[in-house]
Amino acid sequence: MHDEITVLGARENNLKNINVSIPWHKYTVITGLSGSGKSSLALDTIYAEGLRRYVECLSTYARQFLERVDRPQMNDITGLPPAVAIESRNQVKNSRSTVGTTTEIYDYLRLLFAKIGNTFCPNCEREVKHSSPQNMAEELLKNNKGQRAIITFPLEGMGEISPAEFLSKGFTRVIIKDEILDLEEVSTLPEDSKIVVDRVVITNDSISRIIDSLEVAFSQNKYVYIHILEGDIHKFSKELECPYCQTKFSEPTPLLFSFNSPQGACPTCRGFGNILQVDPDLVVPNPEKSLIQGAIEPLTKPSLKHEMKQLLQFARTKGIDINTPYKNLGEEAKKLIFEGDGRFPGVKGYFRYMEEKSYKMHVRVFLSKYRSAFTCTSCNGSRLRPEALLIKVGSKKISELTEVAIKELRKFFENLTLSDYEKEISKEIIKQIRSRIDFLIKVGLDYVSLSRLTKTLSGGESQRVNLACQLGSSLTETLYIMDEPSIGLHPRDISRLVSIIKELRDRNNTVVVVEHDSEMIRSSDYIIELGPLAGEKGGEVVYQGSLEKFINQPVVTTEPFDIAQDRLFNGVNNDRSGSTQDKLDTRPNLYKESLTKLYMTQRQGIRIPAKRRKGNGKKLAIVGASENNLKNITVSLPLGTFICVTGVSGSGKSSLIQDVIYSALARRFHTEIERVGKFKEIQGISYLSDVVMLDQTPIGRSSRSNPVTYIKAYDDIRKVMSDTWEARSRRLSPSHFSFNVPGGRCEICEGEGRQKIEMHFLADVYVTCEVCKGKRFKKEVLEVRYKEKNIDEILDLTINEALIFFTGVPPLLRKLKIVQDVGLGYLKLGQPAPSLSGGEAQRIKIARELGRKARPEPGRRNGRDILYILDEPTVGLHTEDIKKLLLVLNKLVYAGNTVIIVEHNLDVIKSADYVIDLGPEGGDEGGYIVAQGTPEEIAKVEESYTGIYLRKVLL
Repeated sequence: MHDEITVLGARENNLKNINVSIPWHKYTVITGLSGSGKSSLALDTIYAEGLRRYVECLSTYARQFLERVDRPQMNDITGLPPAVAIESRNQVKNSRSTVGTTTEIYDYLRLLFAKIGNTFCPNCEREVKHSSPQNMAEELLKNNKGQRAIITFPLEGMGEISPAEFLSKGFTRVIIKDEILDLEEVSTLPEDSKIVVDRVVITNDSISRIIDSLEVAFSQNKYVYIHILEGDIHKFSKELECPYCQTKFSEPTPLLFSFNSPQGACPTCRGFGNILQVDPDLVVPNPEKSLIQGAIEPLTKPSLKHEMKQLLQFARTKGIDINTPYKNLGEEAKKLIFEGDGRFPGVKGYFRYMEEKSYKMHVRVFLSKYRSAFTCTSCNGSRLRPEALLIKVGSKKISELTEVAIKELRKFFENLTLSDYEKEISKEIIKQIRSRIDFLIKVGLDYVSLSRLTKTLSGGESQRVNLACQLGSSLTETLYIMDEPSIGLHPRDISRLVSIIKELRDRNNTVVVVEHDSEMIRSSDYIIELGPLAGEKGGEVVYQGSLEKFINQPVVTTEPFDIAQDRLFNGVNNDRSGSTQDKLDTRPNLYKESLTKLYMTQRQGIRIPAKRRKGNGKKLAIVGASENNLKNITVSLPLGTFICVTGVSGSGKSSLIQDVIYSALARRFHTEIERVGKFKEIQGISYLSDVVMLDQTPIGRSSRSNPVTYIKAYDDIRKVMSDTWEARSRRLSPSHFSFNVPGGRCEICEGEGRQKIEMHFLADVYVTCEVCKGKRFKKEVLEVRYKEKNIDEILDLTINEALIFFTGVPPLLRKLKIVQDVGLGYLKLGQPAPSLSGGEAQRIKIARELGRKARPEPGRRNGRDILYILDEPTVGLHTEDIKKLLLVLNKLVYAGNTVIIVEHNLDVIKSADYVIDLGPEGGDEGGYIVAQGTPEEIAKVEESYTGIYLRKVLL
């Protein structure tokens, strides 16, 4: 019987044939420098093997591909339980997926509303329900005790029946026009007549008589009227129908509340909650222009000269000044321009005409540029058909419950009052809903709503939603592998995340976390550190064992002298220059302490800047930002500085920086048109030459995309190869050394080096190309060599190795040196872009921006006055890598630019020149400016959560 997971001879990616043991039922952290092999061990080896073993249990159709699927490079894994991976990237792109559907809370809500929901008539606003003599009698006794009442049934819907027929059935009285008459005295019965069944006084003693009379009435008609002599007439129906207006309703089912089903989805928006319409903000991107200057942007296209001429002629006939800026035109004039007047179709009429030709690809592309998603007017964004919105639980529609924050939803269920009958039916349903709500709150997502689209979640939020789902599944004896679950979490919430991980562990699960956060590491049971460096110089086990031994006993790595030189070259341990362990000598091997331990024991760290930059005296001011939860705030950003925007999760950081500032500036500087968040005014745009978003999105989706193509260095490599004697003798041009165009590439895999096998019901499988054996090029191209290496072998070099290999090619060396400066010297030249982490992709983008200074572009003022925006660039970075990142970002600032970072990492925040702290909480309780100023000024604000933690690191 195993009590641990044992990995033998792991060689995936840069792992150096390592052996690792992970104890069962423990919380294990895998740490190390970025690129040291953490994800290769946790995801590409352990989880990949667990997934492979799972697939072996599937059908024969799936198994027929397994012989062609590359298994993880290792000797053996023993003691491996079923594995679940919770990755940091948000892979959801579907607009139908919401937090509610992902966590299954919405599924339970649908069941709850179908079982105990109360239907309300839209005309009478009265509750509609099945009426039985028993519950009718109880209601009468409760609300009208001691009063006299007459029990009747109407003749509506019964056809023509003579008084004699009712007399023969034992009925003797009838109500005609509010007058009680004997049936014997009536010759005909008007349609609005009501036959009297009984006259009673409503008391406890008469309850049996009342029930008997109601049963008699229902035996004659589906409607029963009870006349309270000193009150109103109460109407009842034994069917699900409003007895006052005869509106019929169908029985509620769970599918009625599903926006993914035709039975429940709004027929107008088909369950999406919004519809695509012409967006005036996109049609008129620059309202400073007049009509004659091209304010109506789509009509400025050369092919639409005739339509532009029609518009100007129409404007003149209507007295609209074509020389006045569009923003200064009256509302009536703007309406005429868009709606027309019958003779002139207007801008919207022109788009309707174009939609008739949407079968053409170029027309669809054209229309997509000027349409945005607007809330559906039929369902008001609820996604559901009207019938579903007539049903309530606790006076709330299901759409109202999905719109509120999770913490408000918990209060609703805590205060929900139900009858004994409803409690019995909904007991288990509500239990499941409450438990899942509690899990979401535990992982720090109390500010999100169930209607939040899953694709709009950040990587960290998506990971925590999946973590909450796993808590709700209550699995045991399972291996959970998490990739940096602390992403996007404020330091205040880390302890909550740790408690969740330990709760998973205490259910007899094994939890493996790839992490850099020191608090997460300190809370673990077992530590595995990989390294000592990154890339080819990583992939070894620096330490594995308990936390106590890691902190209290020497943890050293044996490094060859060339690695030690590399550490000196890259500035590692500069803060400990006085330590004997930093004095490099000429011995063949040197002993270096674990970098992670050095930072955890504070013998190594990121220094606080000697002084804060004041900037260039210019400011960018955003007035009245009110997108999402922002509370009409005004923010002033000092240009020429390094700025951090902080706050707890959901406080409005991304809404301010991405949705408002970046989108507004991108519309001004870029040709592509962005939808802009709500704000009143931005001042100081003239002080900027461009805005650049350096996010962690992949630099390419294809394996043909790689770092050297992205930084334009591959052009130089292809030129070097084509200039060789062998290439010239074969008449090979630079294009023959490209795997993106036909010519020299392998046409079987089209330069991919691998082929895709469609699995239909599973994720597609990629296998090595059988023709080129993964080398991407034709045989004659691979025969061309430069310094004894062909193009495939050159692409297999790391950046560090290439800097030595290409000595004598200055243009190429300049580009590669910048990549090394951002700490990515360990990457291979031809490393596929999809294999890069988010942090690596972001730093490659930074490298490209630094390279642009050497080749100024038009309008960029020689690479100055650019606003760079980064959203959590420390994701996936060790503290040592954060130190390098800060050096690079400061290079951008010193070059005359401004850098804004949305960040939680305290080392980054303390290094900023200016900090804007939003909050104080997330969701509706966020969106305010809690504090702004230097880190020292933020630390003095008692109301700032960021300030509380900053005090500890500024000491």
